[in-house]
Amino acid sequence: MAKDRVVLAYSGGLDTSVAIGWIGERTGAEVVTVAVDVGQGGEDLETIRQRALDCGAVEAYVADARDEFASEYCMPALKANALYMDAYPLISAISRPVIVKHLVAAARQFGATTVAHGCTGKGNDQVRFENGITSLAPDMHCISPVRDLALTREFAIDYANKHDLPIETTHHNPFSIDQNVWGRAIETGFLEDLWNAPTKDVYNYTDDPTYPPLPDEVVITFKEGIPVAIDGRDVTPLQAIQEMNKRAGAQGIGRIDIVEDRYVGIKSREIYEAPGAMALIQAHRDLEHITMDREQARFKRTVVDRWSDIVYEGQWFSPLKRSLDAYIEDTQQYVTGDIRMVLHGGRAVVNGRKSETSLYDFNLATYDAGDSFDQSHAKGFIELTGLPAQLAAARDVKFGRGVAIGKAKLN
Repeated sequence: MAKDRVVLAYSGGLDTSVAIGWIGERTGAEVVTVAVDVGQGGEDLETIRQRALDCGAVEAYVADARDEFASEYCMPALKANALYMDAYPLISAISRPVIVKHLVAAARQFGATTVAHGCTGKGNDQVRFENGITSLAPDMHCISPVRDLALTREFAIDYANKHDLPIETTHHNPFSIDQNVWGRAIETGFLEDLWNAPTKDVYNYTDDPTYPPLPDEVVITFKEGIPVAIDGRDVTPLQAIQEMNKRAGAQGIGRIDIVEDRYVGIKSREIYEAPGAMALIQAHRDLEHITMDREQARFKRTVVDRWSDIVYEGQWFSPLKRSLDAYIEDTQQYVTGDIRMVLHGGRAVVNGRKSETSLYDFNLATYDAGDSFDQSHAKGFIELTGLPAQLAAARDVKFGRGVAIGKAKLN
C-alpha cells in the first residue's frame, strides 16, 4: 500500500531540511519538497534539490519563478502602488501566492494530500500559505512542523547533528530574514527592542545613504502601468526591478523601519529594504498624477488601501481581490509615458514627466500669454460648490448654532 505524501515548502535551510525527516517520523508520510526561486539569491536550485534528496525527500520539485513573480505578482503591486500601512511594499505577502501555486502544482503532480510550510503560529505567513493553498485546492490539508509538530530551533540543530544531515547548524542567528527580488524583510533579535536603532549589518540591499555616490538620473518608461524601458533600453519587469534595486540601492533608497500591525493581532518591529520597489512606485505614482482623472485617482486610493490589506492578510486568490484587480487594471490603460527622476542620498525625486496620454494641458495651466482658461467661469463654480455649506450655515444661524468667531486682539 502506497504511503501518504506531504509536500513541504523547502528553503534549503536548517529548519525545513530537518522537517523532511521530522514530518516522516511524526506522520508516517513520504515528503516531497518544493523550492521556488523568487529572486532571493543564495544557492542555486540544483544544489537545493540535491540537499532535499540527501535529507530524505522522495521527490524534490524546483522552479525558477523569478520572471513569473516579477510579472504576475510584483507588477500588480506596482500598478496598485501597494503599501501596507502606507509604508510596507508587501515584500513577503506577494511572494507567498506564487510559492503556493507551485506547492499545489507539486501536490497534484506527486499525489500528495497535505501541504506543509515552515511558519510559526505568531506570524502572517501561516495565514498566507494556508488560505492560499485551500483557495486553490479546497481538498488539501495544511500542517506546520514548527507550529503543529513541535519542531523547535534547538531540536532542529540537535536532530541535524544526530542524523548527520548535510546542512550547516548554528545557534547564532540574530535575525529572521526573508528576501526576494521585490525586497528584503528583517526582524527579531535586538530589533525587538523598539529603542534600538538598526545597525549596519542589518542591511544588504542598500548602501548607507549618509555617504552617497554622485546623483544618478534615470528615465523610466511605462506602458499601461508597467516599466518597459530604462534610459531607453528595453527591459522585462524582472530586469526593471533588478536594475532599480542596484541603482536605488547604491543611493540608500528604500529603507523602512516600522512597527507593523500583524494580521494575527500583535505588533511587530520590521525593517525592510526595497530600493527597486520604492523607486518604481514613486515613478509610477507620479505618472498616474498626469494621466489619471481626479475622481478616478481619488477612488483608486480607497481601492488600493483595501487591496493592500487583503493581500497582506493572505487573500490573494479571493473574489474581492479579483474584483479590485479589475478596477486597478482599468485605471492603467493610459498610464503610459516617461518619468525622469534623480536618485541620491536615500531619496528618489521626480523632476520630469512626459506622456502622450497626459491630462495636463499647458494652455490651461499657464498664467502667461496663451492662457486658454476662461476665468469668468470661476465665480459661478464657487457659488455652486459652496451652496450646500452656505445653506447649512444659514440654518445654524437661524437656530443659534452658528460658528463662534472671537474678536481679534489689536495691539
